[in-house]
Amino acid sequence: MKKASSLSQLGFDAVDASSGFFRPVSDSSAGGVVTPSAHRRRLTKVSVIGAGNVGMAIAQTILTRDLADEIALVDALPDKLRGEMLDLQHAAAFLPRTRLVSDTDMSVTRGSDLAIVTAGARQIPGETRLNLLQRNVALFRKIVPPLAEHSPDALLLVVSNPVDVLTYVAWKLSGFPPSRVIGSGTNLDSSRFRFLLAEHLDVNAQDVQAYMVGEHGDSSVAVWSSVSVAGMPVLKSLQESHRCFNEEALEGIRRAVVDSAYEVISLKGYTSWAIGYSVASLAASLLRDQRRIHPVSVLARGFHGIPDENDVFLSLPARLGRAGVQGVAEMELTEEEAKRLRRSAKTLWENCQLLGL
Repeated sequence: MKKASSLSQLGFDAVDASSGFFRPVSDSSAGGVVTPSAHRRRLTKVSVIGAGNVGMAIAQTILTRDLADEIALVDALPDKLRGEMLDLQHAAAFLPRTRLVSDTDMSVTRGSDLAIVTAGARQIPGETRLNLLQRNVALFRKIVPPLAEHSPDALLLVVSNPVDVLTYVAWKLSGFPPSRVIGSGTNLDSSRFRFLLAEHLDVNAQDVQAYMVGEHGDSSVAVWSSVSVAGMPVLKSLQESHRCFNEEALEGIRRAVVDSAYEVISLKGYTSWAIGYSVASLAASLLRDQRRIHPVSVLARGFHGIPDENDVFLSLPARLGRAGVQGVAEMELTEEEAKRLRRSAKTLWENCQLLGL
């Protein structure tokens, strides 16, 4: 038996239900009464497609940060979907006033300002992100076209893995301009990188400037040449004070960043909280037009020697605002870093070409 989640579903008339509690305010200048719709502002709507661990961590973080007036949840499992929605709705007294809706049908996303796609097969221990590709492309063919149809002006943020290739897939299937199709990319990888350095240097991670670029995965590139704290270059200082910071050690740190997701998956079965905070930070930059710089997956053709004819998406530091990607930083890379970035781009582009889009 389906349970009711509101008084109207229990048979109570919802029309003018608040009239017994509130008296309309008289507007003497207009000679009438101000109605609730008289000064209606434009509401912000965020849709999250996929109500799994990652999707719900993202929805919960966006909700608690008060980034949306309405959040729409979409999933193929109706009971789980309704349960997740009810669980969040029951916390209404402790949260900002946000309307929560859910459905298995993509029409519930209509009019979204930001659509976040997390749906996809779960990454299992020992499986690389690229191994997920074929299983998830078929799903995107069902998700992205109706999503674009219901919200033709939305920003599309892809989180599903392998995120770089699936961002390319979403771009092709949506017909959106590349500035409005973004992958979560190495935003979280860079946070993991900053965390490791901050722990070693005994500073706050927010004071560490450090980027991982390229693929969100095994071929990612740690940009050691630009790592700084309080404007001071870090690599030179570390190498002068610690002889162990040689090339092998630097690669070990990069590998630890890449493997950290696999470690979490092996321990708890999935990742959720860090990606939730990461994506919420992207949502804030986009919806609030903050113009913050994030390493996210963008159309990277022509950057750092990547061929102009290769429509490959990978992470580079990008300025994000209400219109989406508003520019990509021209990083100064060493020749070795640029070489690794091009190698990462080649790997991703080879996978994109297999899809026939």
